[in-house]
Amino acid sequence: MRRGEEFAFAIKQGGRAGRPTLVVHLNVRVSTDEPPLVGFVVSKAVGGAVVRNKVKRRLRHLMRDRLPRLPRGSLLVVRANPPAASARSERLAAELDVALDRLLRRQASSMVGHR
Repeated sequence: MRRGEEFAFAIKQGGRAGRPTLVVHLNVRVSTDEPPLVGFVVSKAVGGAVVRNKVKRRLRHLMRDRLPRLPRGSLLVVRANPPAASARSERLAAELDVALDRLLRRQASSMVGHR
């Protein structure tokens, strides 16, 4: 995901699940059959440029394996919190899984009534 409008739409209109190291926002556009788009937000509060880029690379790597779990048309924003800078990859992966599971479960339960 690269466009600001997509980030804003996912954050403002989507569901949110927070963990100590990250916050995940998910919005599923039901009117489209496009592949899921993922964007990352790592602010200066996380650290300097080197630290921020390292956190982004780690999150991108973790999301690569989790993309098939996302519904078509999804917009997903992963925002790193400052503790992500010092967190081990295993902790980031576990917290990402918990947040994604929570959001996908909510999404599935809300879609049951719309079919």
